[in-house]
Amino acid sequence: MRLTEFVVPESILTSLDADNKDEAIRGMVESLASAGQIPASDSDAIVSGILKREELGSTGIGNGVAVPHTKHPAVDRLTATVALSDRGVDFASLDGEAVHILFLLISPPDLPGDHLRGLESISRHLRNPNFCNFLRQAQTTAEVVELLEEADNNQLD
Repeated sequence: MRLTEFVVPESILTSLDADNKDEAIRGMVESLASAGQIPASDSDAIVSGILKREELGSTGIGNGVAVPHTKHPAVDRLTATVALSDRGVDFASLDGEAVHILFLLISPPDLPGDHLRGLESISRHLRNPNFCNFLRQAQTTAEVVELLEEADNNQLD
């Protein structure tokens, strides 16, 4: 599954201003609402669902990366955004490090296969140090989108 199939370019945040996990998740969900991908009226429920998932274990997977996610009927297809934080966000990550790259994923409850494929695609790319290094350096939405396209085309290996 290609990142560009489900990451919404209009929702990408290249300078996330958040001090903690809750603020980061809320900011990313609001960016999806602002981009018209989720109804603003569902934002609180989606944030709640993601935070509930975080209670099971942090999605801060280490190396400055987090992949918060949930399933919610507000979306009819796999939907994601990317956020970058220069100063880092305390995400209670597995390695204790601040998070600088966040992918937030929302999928419909009735498409669990898509949810897993989306998470797998994100995780696979985030294991590539070149991809992460270039993402950390990205300054604009266009640069992030270009990196997603290059990753989809295996040009960052």
